[in-house]
Amino acid sequence: MDTGKIDLEALFQLNYGMYIVSSIKADAVNGCTANAVFQITPEPPIIAASISKENLTHEFISGSKLFAVSVLAEDAPLKLIGMFGFRSGRDLDKFKQTTFKKGATGCPIVLENTTGCVEAEVINTIDAGSHTLFIGKVVACEQFHNGKIAMTYNYYRDVKGGRTPRTAATYQKKSSELN
Repeated sequence: MDTGKIDLEALFQLNYGMYIVSSIKADAVNGCTANAVFQITPEPPIIAASISKENLTHEFISGSKLFAVSVLAEDAPLKLIGMFGFRSGRDLDKFKQTTFKKGATGCPIVLENTTGCVEAEVINTIDAGSHTLFIGKVVACEQFHNGKIAMTYNYYRDVKGGRTPRTAATYQKKSSELN
């Protein structure tokens, strides 16, 4: 089989959103920036989130079998995205610096710079090597009706000039790192 040319930039033609995926462990909360979250079925509503096995959020979701997805707005500051995407919850209480509420699952939902949220109970997982795909049945969701527009990954990268952490599902090594 001829595999043909592999131009990884073509993957950026796929649409992604920008999210903060969060979870709980006992009384602790944690979250990380993610861009690989999507709806799988309409009835019952089931979603999936791809989370790096290196992230503390992965440990929280694996243990609690719960996660929440806060949909980031286009006007979300890079500082917020960076705090959740480039800092570890092992070193920093990210939610101490963020306005949030606990949702129906107890998971934290980010209220600032977001357009809505979805909460899910994990019903299955798929090992995807460096990441786990957490598949969850939606148990609660809401729009914030604040007039904000949901951020896409392309907007984050191309308009805001955002970077991609090594643990992101869409991370690509630079050509200097390939050798």
